[in-house]
Amino acid sequence: MSNNEVIVSLDIGTSKVRTIIGEVSNGSINIIGVGSADSEGIRKGAIVDIDQTVQSIRNAVEHAERMVGVQISDVYVGISGSHITLQTSHGVVAVSNEDREISEEDIIRVLQAAKVIALPPEREIIGVVPKQYLVDGLEGIQDPRGMIGVRLEVEATIITGAKTAIHNLRRVVDKAGLKASSLILMSLAAGQLTLSKDEKSIGTILVDIGAGATTIAVFENGAIAATSTLPIGGEYITNDISIGLHTQMEHAEKMKLKFGCALVDIAAPEQGFKVPRIGSNVDKEFTQVELASIIEPRVQEIYQLIRAEVYRLGYGDAPGGYVLTGGTVSMPGMLAHAQAELAASVRIAVPDYIGVRDPSYTSGVGIIQFVSKSVKNRSTGYVKSTTSKKSDKKKTNLVEKFKNWLSDYI
Repeated sequence: MSNNEVIVSLDIGTSKVRTIIGEVSNGSINIIGVGSADSEGIRKGAIVDIDQTVQSIRNAVEHAERMVGVQISDVYVGISGSHITLQTSHGVVAVSNEDREISEEDIIRVLQAAKVIALPPEREIIGVVPKQYLVDGLEGIQDPRGMIGVRLEVEATIITGAKTAIHNLRRVVDKAGLKASSLILMSLAAGQLTLSKDEKSIGTILVDIGAGATTIAVFENGAIAATSTLPIGGEYITNDISIGLHTQMEHAEKMKLKFGCALVDIAAPEQGFKVPRIGSNVDKEFTQVELASIIEPRVQEIYQLIRAEVYRLGYGDAPGGYVLTGGTVSMPGMLAHAQAELAASVRIAVPDYIGVRDPSYTSGVGIIQFVSKSVKNRSTGYVKSTTSKKSDKKKTNLVEKFKNWLSDYI
């Protein structure tokens, strides 16, 4: 392991905090460690209790450390929420080399130029994603390094967020004894993992249905074009079950995970289970059909809200259809229900790595792949450092060099 890069992602969700350790060797990624802990202090994707969130992060990190036997010091932290906004920007610089060959320094300078935008005092830049470069007016260039030119331009998407949310996120990571190397937009990372090049080009909607919120990201012309967050998710289904079965939330969550079904038509009437009731010492028996009759209306509402939001964003006729991910879509019947409600082609994306083949891990694994590719292709201008290990602290690796190159940029 000592000769390979190790990247650690931290996904702070409403129901779970997940730490994933990825080892990058010769361009390929191996997931070597996963840590998970119940999330406390998070409501609808927002931090509402610093101390509880810190403890949840520590629990997840310690779990991953014990699995692999490394000490985690630096993490790449996923960020999402309704406070995230995208805006386009344009940067222009003159090529600095005498021989007019475009260098790494020129790319960094043009990305810095794109960052020069007017921002309200309560907003902060999270990252810059180049859509295309232009060399002396020639468009459609993805990596201009080594090309000859006089004028270098970039058309980029600037990702901004609320300072309060960003600072609170960094605060809980710091208090957990970690260093946030960079904040990565989770929908951007998930899109890199789950969407093909063609899907990102023709127009595809990526929907991450989590516990406390649903994130919608539209990809078009090879880049993220729009994003939105709906304050509804799997927790609402659990709450409906709790009310419908007159049981506590923890029992409702267990029943949802074990027997939940999003469609009454495919539920098994012979599948029964007992649930402890509030205010009673006697468990009551229910069937999967009865449970599905509670779940189906809420799932229908979630998909209707997703479709309405996509149309509001102006991408209702996206040729690539919908790609679903997130822990909630694991429930049987979710795909069939989505195909009926969204009236488009729909598929569920699952990370294709041993140990994390579940939609709930998509964002965490996506962050690792996003960082790995950003380091390999440094013209992305987004990431700046990596994780250090006990046995490997003195080595300067490619990612650490990259950190030095971009220390003044992000």
